[in-house]
Amino acid sequence: MQLAVNIAVLAAIYALVSCGYVLIYRTSRVLNLAHGELMMLGAYGLFTTASLFAGYPLLAIATSALLALIVGVLVYVLLMRHMAGEAVLAAVLTTIALGILLRGTIILFWTAQAQHPIRALGLTNQSIAIGDAKISAVGLTLIVVTACVYAGLYAFLRYTAWGIRMRAAGQNPLLAAQRGIGLHRIYALAWGLATFTAGLAGMLVACDSALDQTMATIGLKAFPAALVGGLDSLLGALLGSLIVSASEVLIIYYVDPLLSEVVPFIVLLAMLVVRPWGLLGTREELDRV
Repeated sequence: MQLAVNIAVLAAIYALVSCGYVLIYRTSRVLNLAHGELMMLGAYGLFTTASLFAGYPLLAIATSALLALIVGVLVYVLLMRHMAGEAVLAAVLTTIALGILLRGTIILFWTAQAQHPIRALGLTNQSIAIGDAKISAVGLTLIVVTACVYAGLYAFLRYTAWGIRMRAAGQNPLLAAQRGIGLHRIYALAWGLATFTAGLAGMLVACDSALDQTMATIGLKAFPAALVGGLDSLLGALLGSLIVSASEVLIIYYVDPLLSEVVPFIVLLAMLVVRPWGLLGTREELDRV
């Protein structure tokens, strides 16, 4: 039972991060390799707002989440917009450079010392018993938030005007532009939503454990989950996250905890051999890359 709980929590983390990879890729065909750093920035944003709004944890969390959304929009408007029409490799290299810049900036402003946002919020992370297993309050919140985010994204993409425009821009940007859809606004929205979900993941992970420079590794480990499921499928990201997290937890428990860092990439390599476009991905999308 404890193994199932651990898998569920880790899958929720990976799913919350990997949906950002999918949102950006399926809309603008860009692989955002700075996603882990943006997630970490969102966590440090919570640490800062928790100090600014001491005694008001909900206000601090809401402000940090809003800032994450704004940061994502600004990243596109100020940086990635200029990559439109350029080679895919140029955009990918730009995100790598952005990630390096963000790491240096975070160390400059917040130092490399481990921080504990949950203490600054004045909250506690109590353990909750589920049968013979235990889960932290933040871990349970992670699962609930991930479920709400995926339900919200499904409803947004399927039933709202902006969501339908985003899907249209991803499927055929030229036709979408001819029909009057502002592609840059759609791309900015996709980056904002992706950074928002990554920021939520970063904030919750930081509250569940601690906040330091290694958090960006979680974003990197979530990338195989998105690829395993299929980069153009949100449901695939959820399924890929479950597969990667189950593999990682089982290897840690039955083999060696030191292998935890490489398991997601072993699963990815196996998937690339069998089905390079992912479980629920579209083969044509891979050909376009």
